[in-house]
Amino acid sequence: MKFVAALFILLLASSSFASEKAIDYVLVKKVERTMQLLSGGKVIKEYDIALGANPVGHKQQEGDERTPEGKYTLDYKKENSSFFRAIHISYPNEKDKERAKAANVDPGGLIMIHGQKNGFGWLAWVSQWFNWTNGCIAVTNSEMAEIWALVKVGTPIEIQP
Repeated sequence: MKFVAALFILLLASSSFASEKAIDYVLVKKVERTMQLLSGGKVIKEYDIALGANPVGHKQQEGDERTPEGKYTLDYKKENSSFFRAIHISYPNEKDKERAKAANVDPGGLIMIHGQKNGFGWLAWVSQWFNWTNGCIAVTNSEMAEIWALVKVGTPIEIQP
């Protein structure tokens, strides 16, 4: 009986440790419409996502409804947003700004990971089947609450085609 109790405590402690691993990288795969939270190269959590309404290709300019592609940083959190919480992606970076300047366009900005539009969280079961944002990455409100708790400001994010 002591062995079983010791084994139970050991399993409980190891599962608690696994859930407390720090997220050190976020990976978005646009073609798969998934976002993964990683720790030490291992996927800890994975979410289905909605993207910009025009998801193919890298964001070129303000209003193109594309989600950018590349390596960025999650640089601040915004609790008071038009959507259920938001974590800002550091788009545009210097390369994006140079490309936009050469094309004489505004690169856009305010690209976020966020939940549903405030007051419409109950529609996530429908809205998450479509790419509906202006270039952001959307998840359900309950998923956003979890992401908010797990992902710290300064975490790198890679957005792949």
